[in-house]
Amino acid sequence: MKSDTNKKYRYRPVLFFALAYLFTWIFWIPAIFLPQNLGAVLMLIGLLAPGIVSTVFVLASGSKELKTDLKNKIIGFYKIKWGNVALAVVVFALIIVSSILLSTLFGQSLNQFAFTEDFSFTGVGIAGAFFTILIASIVEEVGWKGYCEDSIGNYMNWFWESMIFGVLWSFWHFPLIFIQGTYQAGLMVNPLYVINFFVSGIPMGFIITWVYLASDRSILACMIFHLVVNFLQEKIAMTPETKCVETIVVTIVTIIIVIAKKDMFFSTRHVGRLLDDVAENNKRFSKKLEYAE
Repeated sequence: MKSDTNKKYRYRPVLFFALAYLFTWIFWIPAIFLPQNLGAVLMLIGLLAPGIVSTVFVLASGSKELKTDLKNKIIGFYKIKWGNVALAVVVFALIIVSSILLSTLFGQSLNQFAFTEDFSFTGVGIAGAFFTILIASIVEEVGWKGYCEDSIGNYMNWFWESMIFGVLWSFWHFPLIFIQGTYQAGLMVNPLYVINFFVSGIPMGFIITWVYLASDRSILACMIFHLVVNFLQEKIAMTPETKCVETIVVTIVTIIIVIAKKDMFFSTRHVGRLLDDVAENNKRFSKKLEYAE
């Protein structure tokens, strides 16, 4: 993975996904056959895999720009467009409200406008469940935004990047449907619920890419949005049927966002020169610091 100073770093998305899947699933698959408490530990370890693989790829890249970019994306508060993050949170809240209201046409109750007492996965307690959601929001985004999405986006526009990432990210969760106590395992009562879970990840991939790009590729912005989404999905008392409706609503909202931000999603200006853009942004940021001093 080393590159000399006269050569551009070449992103390796296929190798990244192969290793991210491998080092996640080697812990998640055994968890299927182990007691729930031990399985929860293996699940947590597997959850860390994409973030660890991403960090290793960056540190071993030999690219100063890639390393600086990762640091700036994680701790660079200056990157975050707080108005856009707030808008994304409001949009997702409206998606939930609209989904619940629409679900009443199919016999679902307005009692879904309430918080659940527990989390959908068991065996770790309330504090453990919240900790898992927090860790997932932080570590997953370091993995997916630290290296993964850029490694795909460097070769194509962000529309196709979002499509590919959404499919691969969604399927990454596959072993969880067989692990007792997980949210995904609870969906096994109906094949439609399982299919809906995996399909829903695709439009969500577009929305979180929008959050990412609107904040100048800020991982921190994605962490905040991801945490809010996870919390609302867990604590709002939506039924599995309503979550199927929600997928339709999310898809409609995604289409609206892509149309409204078509230059963002269909531009090819960054293709093949993502690290060139990173180097230019780093120079601009350094100049800002000099002027501030």
